[in-house]
Amino acid sequence: MLFRNRFLFLLALAALLAFLSLSLQFLHLIPVNPVREDGLNPKSRKRIMPDLLTEPPVIDPVYEAHVYCNIPSIAERSMEGHAPHYFKLVSVQVLIRHGDRYPLYAIPKTKRPDIDCMLVPSRKPSHPQLEAFIKHMSKGSAAQMDGSLSSLPHFPSHSLCEMGELTQTGVVQHLRNGQLLREIYINKHKLLPGDWTAKQLYLETTGKSRTLQSALALLYTFLPDFDWKKINMRHQWSTIFCSASCDCPMRNHYLEEEQRRQYSLRVKNNNLEKIYVDMAKIVGIPTRQLRASNPIDSLLCYFCHNVSFPCTKAGCIGMEHFKVIKRHQLEDERERQQKKLYFLYALLATHPLLNQTVNRLQRIAEGKKEEVFVLYSAHDVTLSPVLSALGITEARFPRFAARLVFELWQDGKRPKEHFIRILYNGADVTFQTSFCKDHYKRSNKPMCPLEKFVDFVKRDMFLIFNSTSYYDACHRRAL
Repeated sequence: MLFRNRFLFLLALAALLAFLSLSLQFLHLIPVNPVREDGLNPKSRKRIMPDLLTEPPVIDPVYEAHVYCNIPSIAERSMEGHAPHYFKLVSVQVLIRHGDRYPLYAIPKTKRPDIDCMLVPSRKPSHPQLEAFIKHMSKGSAAQMDGSLSSLPHFPSHSLCEMGELTQTGVVQHLRNGQLLREIYINKHKLLPGDWTAKQLYLETTGKSRTLQSALALLYTFLPDFDWKKINMRHQWSTIFCSASCDCPMRNHYLEEEQRRQYSLRVKNNNLEKIYVDMAKIVGIPTRQLRASNPIDSLLCYFCHNVSFPCTKAGCIGMEHFKVIKRHQLEDERERQQKKLYFLYALLATHPLLNQTVNRLQRIAEGKKEEVFVLYSAHDVTLSPVLSALGITEARFPRFAARLVFELWQDGKRPKEHFIRILYNGADVTFQTSFCKDHYKRSNKPMCPLEKFVDFVKRDMFLIFNSTSYYDACHRRAL
């Protein structure tokens, strides 16, 4: 009898809960089809980007494309600035990729993506300081800009984006980067004082408007007080930042070998070729011409901006086309790590930049107070080889507005000892590096001795080439 009464009670309780749930949904107290923060309804037919809340267990090209877009509305966790309380932060060097941009290539015979590159604070994605940023950027005549940088605009301003132009999304991405780094390095660790000077900064960018504008957006929200008179932006003509050390025949050799590997993998992918043939029929051009137009670059713009893929009278380019091309891109990245040709290229391509980084860190460790904050504004082809050379093999291909940070810390108990932390998009990757991956097993300090980084750049980078110097590695014939 007791058992029967309990059963009837539980049955009645379940019915009551079901009734309450349906009632709440009916009264809209529980949203069934929520409108996203960006104002889009999840069931909109125009919407091509699905909601992805968690990382899938296997590689998913749509999820990876979503990560690549780096939508500003997505909350980000950051490990920058973490250290034992008795450590002092003495220097930060940041290498960034420019923010979201318009495509560099167009798919022939299709309408270009209708993206507005005018900065409009009321349009999403936005930032609380976007309006002030626009006003400040229009008053930049006092800045010192190297060479051709002085002729570049300080912010994007075309109603229809030009090829390769930074978008409003790209500006907002770096306003957010700068704000995040300011909260950690300025507000918390006091890296720069309120009356900072130009000598405490080192700023360098390639000659593209998207890299200059990305740097200015980050600096605007990062610096204690953005003062044009203290901004001295240097121009780097090389996308790998090799400066005066670009003569390296073996670097070019390994790059050519890597390009052959890429070609070989592509011609073996029958599914990819079928997709190219189908897309070529849709747009009405030879397959070879479509392939040469690098369609993934343009399709990613459609995807990241939630714009429907292009259509013609013969049909529409669809998500399945996009998935196959993006999946091949991911497979190419995986094979690239396995074959090591790109790694050999990366070691030689990045040595000049890493050597400059190490030299600066050593000077600061010796007590110099200049160039304590460094910003290099660059491209995916800059960040990707640096990650590879450092041995960070698990890192994703650089997304829009990616950042790689080198922190230099002084041990408060032993002031002559200095340590580094390396962070990629806010994640601590110090112990993923080839030169410090085993150090944490023998140390209770969550960082890497500066000497290990110095030895890697000055000596160990050349061991695989059976060389003792950058010049020798660059000019020694491949075995």
